[in-house]
Amino acid sequence: MGKTRVVFIDPGAKVNSSYYCNIVPEKGLLPDIRAICRHFRRTLQQDGAPAHTVQTTMDYLKKEHINFIEPHIWRPNSPEY
Repeated sequence: MGKTRVVFIDPGAKVNSSYYCNIVPEKGLLPDIRAICRHFRRTLQQDGAPAHTVQTTMDYLKKEHINFIEPHIWRPNSPEY
């Protein structure tokens, strides 16, 4: 359906849950995803980075009604995914 803008991380930034939630989805991905996908269902696919898997990030995504694949569902290093 389209592509989002590239989200740049500030040089030297510590990407923890707070930084990740305030910068990556909020200021970058979500506005583009909502504009591109509109009423279509979408699912955010993340990797196992600590900022992605910590409970505060998952709580943020749930609060914003963002579907995502929870970390316990992903099998690490699986060639099937």
